[in-house]
Amino acid sequence: MSSFVQFSQIGKTYRTPKGPAVIVQNFNLDITKGEFVCLIGHSGCGKSTVLSMMAGLNEISDGGIILAGKELAGPGPDRGMVFQSPSLLPWLTAFENVMLGINQVFFTASKLERRQIAEYYLTVVGLGDAMHKYPAELSQGMRQRVGIARAFSLKPRMLLLDEPFGMLDALTRYELQQVLLELWRNERITALMVTHDVDEALFLSDRVVCMTNGPAATIGEILPVTFPRPRERADVMAHPDYPKLREQLISFLEVRAHHRPEPVHATAHEPVAAPAASAA
Repeated sequence: MSSFVQFSQIGKTYRTPKGPAVIVQNFNLDITKGEFVCLIGHSGCGKSTVLSMMAGLNEISDGGIILAGKELAGPGPDRGMVFQSPSLLPWLTAFENVMLGINQVFFTASKLERRQIAEYYLTVVGLGDAMHKYPAELSQGMRQRVGIARAFSLKPRMLLLDEPFGMLDALTRYELQQVLLELWRNERITALMVTHDVDEALFLSDRVVCMTNGPAATIGEILPVTFPRPRERADVMAHPDYPKLREQLISFLEVRAHHRPEPVHATAHEPVAAPAASAA
């Protein structure tokens, strides 16, 4: 299958008083259209940096990113972003927050059509009765539902998620993972998500991309996740392959994330073999 997204030799370097600080180096990854990929790794390994470069919010130091045949330069409505904190404008209702982007992207549509888009996505994420409330009247989980609705409502080519459930309690996190999965299944928007949560990565993704520790972090391993879709949490956790895949991710984070792999170009659905672990 042809690549929909191509990260080619991506690097990010910051200038500091002590000299260049290389955050990400030789990051190569191809993603097919409609694929859900999770980026996982230790704090500070550059996961969010990769995502912010894809979003156009952080300048790329080296290499380039191609989305649907076009090299990216700066932010654009072809990428929808869901942040850890939804950053809603407090003086606008949930509905008005979602409408902000819709009015910009779908300016040629009628006012009724734009309202229907906002109402549809807010209803799908479970806010049909709360869409006219202000952010201060909503729980953290409800505010994140607004963030998810806002991203999907723009009908982007690419969905980018930066630990969107990291600030939520376990029950709310599980509920919103299911909401996200159902929306993604209906829309099949190509998705790249940053997470620290091994179980979350296995539940949501088609592949888990494991990043080595920084500085100069890169891809260490890629784990294909072949659980059948549509997915239910209980079915995934009961699958006979689940313990093995979970152990492989944990083993990478505990042992192999410290290793420096040879540069690779990870094409879509092509597994990257795990290097042999040292006896350390």
